[in-house]
Amino acid sequence: MNSYRRRPVTNSNFELMAWLFMRWSGALLVALIFVHLFVNLVLGDGIQQIDFAFVAGKWASPFWQWFDLIMLWLAMLHGTNGLRVIINDYTDTSRSRLMLKTVLLSCSLSIIALGSLVIFTFDPCPVNASVESLPEFCP
Repeated sequence: MNSYRRRPVTNSNFELMAWLFMRWSGALLVALIFVHLFVNLVLGDGIQQIDFAFVAGKWASPFWQWFDLIMLWLAMLHGTNGLRVIINDYTDTSRSRLMLKTVLLSCSLSIIALGSLVIFTFDPCPVNASVESLPEFCP
């Protein structure tokens, strides 16, 4: 006796679009990550340069804010879609599938919202910080 289950056939292209998204976002993520690693680790003094002042200096530029935001969103959506596929493949009941997908979606949306908030509300010149930890452009 076969233990697999049949799913209802729909006329939606959602799974095709999700499959294509995984391929395109994965390729774009590889490029973004290599640029990120090159800028942070190869240019300048390498790992020794990464501190609060380095991040504050980078995030003072809208280009790097958007670069990191796109990387965050793509990585989270790519990972969420992959886990959605795993949940679909390995859960037995539709109730447990719905529960797991709800938890996955709420966690993913929370991380995307908090990460986006941090990137765009980051203060590169906090008031009570020590002078040596601040970037050069802070008064």
